[in-house]
Formats: sequence, C-alpha cells, structure tokens
Amino acid sequence: MRAYSTDLRERVVAACDAGDATREQVAARFSVSVTWIRKLIRQRRETGSIEPRPHGGGHAPAFDAGGERRLREAVRERPDATLAELARAVGVECRPSAVHRALKRLGVTRKKSRGGRPSRTAPS
Repeated sequence: MRAYSTDLRERVVAACDAGDATREQVAARFSVSVTWIRKLIRQRRETGSIEPRPHGGGHAPAFDAGGERRLREAVRERPDATLAELARAVGVECRPSAVHRALKRLGVTRKKSRGGRPSRTAPS
C-alpha cells in the first residue's frame, strides 16, 4: 500500500485547522479514515512534518547470493526434490514458501517435462 500524497495530507490538515468541520466530516470529504487523520495530526505535532515516514523495510531474504547459487546447484542435482528438501540441501532454515520465491526470482522452473510420445486417444 502506498502512502497518501503530500498534497492530500496538506488539504486534510488545512481542513482540520480551519475548524469548520469535525474530523469525521473531513474524513468523509477526503475519503480517509478518522484514525489516519488523528495519526497525521499527531505526527505534525511531534515532528513538525506531515511527510510520509520511510518504509520500515521487512525481513531480509532467506537466500543471499551464495544461498541462491547453492539452491541452483541443488535443483540441478535433484530436480524432483521438494521445497523443504531443497532448503535442507542448501543449509538454509526457512519456510517452503521462501524457497519457492527464491526459485521464482532465479527463474528456475521445476515443472516436469512430458516423457514419451503423446497419446493418440487423449488430447495432449
């Protein structure tokens, strides 16, 4: 979710400062929540700014450059391994979803190719 624009923030604060409407009315006029207005006013009081704060970041990726290299090698050695088995083979303690995201980021597909000739009786 993206932060509200500075222009909207300025208009909301100006409407609140004018004092001719309640925060509920201002929230309805600008399609924002009363809680967001309360937080914006508190931020201006504490920091003197209504600019959006920087994003907090998030979790670091489970696979660094070396881990991605080892993951690629593990898939090459055992293409039929499960995601949990690949995580153990690489030596990274993480959830299977993290292995899936790393494989997707690397562009490594694990779909099995069809062996043999196509069937003449069923669609292929």
